[in-house]
Amino acid sequence: MLSAEGLCKSFGARKVVDNVSVQLKPGQTLGLLGPNGAGKSTTVAMLCGLLPPDAGRVLVAGEPLAGDADPRKRRIGLVPQELALYEPLSARANLETFASLYGLSGTTRRERVDAALALAGLTDRAGDVVATYSGGMKRRLNIACALLHEPDVLIFDEPTVGVDPQSRNAIFDALTLLQKQGRALLYTTHYMEEAERLCDRIVIMDQGRVLAADRLEALLAGMKMAAMLELRISGEPDVAALRALPGVLSVEQEAERLTLGLAHLDDAAAALLALKAQGVAVQQFSTARASLEGLFLELTGRSLRD
Repeated sequence: MLSAEGLCKSFGARKVVDNVSVQLKPGQTLGLLGPNGAGKSTTVAMLCGLLPPDAGRVLVAGEPLAGDADPRKRRIGLVPQELALYEPLSARANLETFASLYGLSGTTRRERVDAALALAGLTDRAGDVVATYSGGMKRRLNIACALLHEPDVLIFDEPTVGVDPQSRNAIFDALTLLQKQGRALLYTTHYMEEAERLCDRIVIMDQGRVLAADRLEALLAGMKMAAMLELRISGEPDVAALRALPGVLSVEQEAERLTLGLAHLDDAAAALLALKAQGVAVQQFSTARASLEGLFLELTGRSLRD
């Protein structure tokens, strides 16, 4: 339904997107993940036709997207991270305004607005001024605005930033319904648990390039680090000796917290025995199997990004 082939984009001497290719099928939710500055927003802008690529192309249903007035853009709905709402107006007035921009009128416009309000769970508050809405309600209305023209492809850019748990679950329910309707969804987020819950396929970007792209199960199966051992300790461990243990892939210490990356969960026992032999007291420990967050950090590193 939507695909990108070899997208590249530079701003001055800095290459922001470097040979990115993705594919999105009907009824599929694709998670686009990456740290700050990875090139996600620029990629999304090119996928929507808002920014022309320096190289490569975007195809909608197999046809190339070209130019600001390309009618294929009508098959795409964008839910931007920054709210695109007229807060002095009511929710219904907002939706009617956007519906008019899409060329909808009469009975069709009324039916689409009612359906969008229902999906967003805002029917009872349709006449209220948006400025009185909570953050979660505004996010849900932001999504409703992108549904009015019934697009085949929906692109969600951080749609749950700053929302309460109830609104987040309402958004998840709406996305699940849209997927069941056969819509193709692209979802960018910094919340790994959201991607694990919603996405059929994951693409991880960093420094403008795709580092990994596959189904979540396949990505986790290919991880070097299959498990984590996290400990709270007292005493000074011999980090070099721990790193030399069979099955220990990484060791990180921060004050009294020690984190070991393991090839297998069974390797945790040898690490605990080694700490005891070193005279290090283990006050608390926990183990966890491979997760999307672990894979993300393994590929992109643990350093802070600004």
